[in-house]
Amino acid sequence: MNLTDRDKRALGLMAAAIVIAFIYWIATRTPSTATSVAAPVDSVGRSEKRLTTLRTALATVDGKEAVMKRAAAELADREKGLLPGDTANQAQAQLLQIINRVAKEQTPPIEIRQAEFAQPRSFGDAYAVVTVAVNLDCRTDELLNLVAGLSQQPELIATEELRTGAANPKTKRMATRLAVSGVVPRKLMPEKKGLSF
Repeated sequence: MNLTDRDKRALGLMAAAIVIAFIYWIATRTPSTATSVAAPVDSVGRSEKRLTTLRTALATVDGKEAVMKRAAAELADREKGLLPGDTANQAQAQLLQIINRVAKEQTPPIEIRQAEFAQPRSFGDAYAVVTVAVNLDCRTDELLNLVAGLSQQPELIATEELRTGAANPKTKRMATRLAVSGVVPRKLMPEKKGLSF
């Protein structure tokens, strides 16, 4: 391989530039020894003040824990009335069983002809509502006893809608549609997929 004069001059200049860059790097680099920074020394007064602050914070922890335990117990007591179930459909089936049980306990027993399940709705940030609508034939006093019996149940249920039709003049029975709602945990509400406007 033959080098021309031009290539020889370029190699010489490049070697000189590398030597100058190396000398510059050596001259400007920082020493590799790490400098240790001493921690500031706290005065006795400052340490006592910090200790007092920490003791005050520690004293309030027990009170806060007691309040949290009391709030958790109260929440658990209130949530005993939530309808059980792993899904919204299971909670609605449980609600229908409660309605059937209360209707059969009436004197005379009320027969439920048809049941419809509505879509679950949100109820605040932590809960949802499931609704079951039932159709039945009963007299006015039987209907009032049924609604009163539903309100006495330990579950968090309530009558949401009540529609009555014309009464039979002979038996005084009327076609009634009764919608009953119950509270469930929000996690049972199916999540909406897609775009929401």
